[in-house]
Amino acid sequence: MIGIVDYGMGNLFSVSCALDRLGADYFISGEKNELLAAEALILPGVGSFRDAMERLPIAAIQEFAASGKPLLGICLGMQLLFEESEENGPTKGLGLLPGKVQRFAGGSYKVPHMGWNQLEFVQSSPLLKNLQEDYVYFVHSYFVDAKDSKVLLAKANYQEEVAAIVGNGNIFGMQFHPEKSGKLGMSLLDNFLQLIERGGAAQ
Repeated sequence: MIGIVDYGMGNLFSVSCALDRLGADYFISGEKNELLAAEALILPGVGSFRDAMERLPIAAIQEFAASGKPLLGICLGMQLLFEESEENGPTKGLGLLPGKVQRFAGGSYKVPHMGWNQLEFVQSSPLLKNLQEDYVYFVHSYFVDAKDSKVLLAKANYQEEVAAIVGNGNIFGMQFHPEKSGKLGMSLLDNFLQLIERGGAAQ
């Protein structure tokens, strides 16, 4: 059973609809004991990094991550996995992955980044198994500067190099919205489900 973390800022409907289409069992909760009992967690997110960190069940997520069970962050949820964001002033994140979240410079190009961009796979991962590089749908004004290239699984380009998919051990993130990204997005989520069935971390 997958737990979708409810902290009042996630796009719960679209994520739950995607899991319905894939035939996955899930529940939505913000309660620590319920989340810790899940086989895997999905951390969705829309909005401000600082506001999210104030509302998150931080202890539950960090304890879950330490258990070795799979955790997937989507959009803002991916950014929250990292050490810090500059959004609305420096704010500490969950610290599960190394790197900092920063704003697109803008000026000569539009911010937020909204639209379809092609993924470029950087290294192998169970999330990318049997998939081909294709376009996915982004909506964001901030992006992760993944200082540790070991966590970068796929990237995209929007004037800046954007960390699009990240992963280390049992922790994964997607900056785009897989549930709104057509066939490739659904295949990525399906690969996450297959990872859960195999018992967890990337090998």
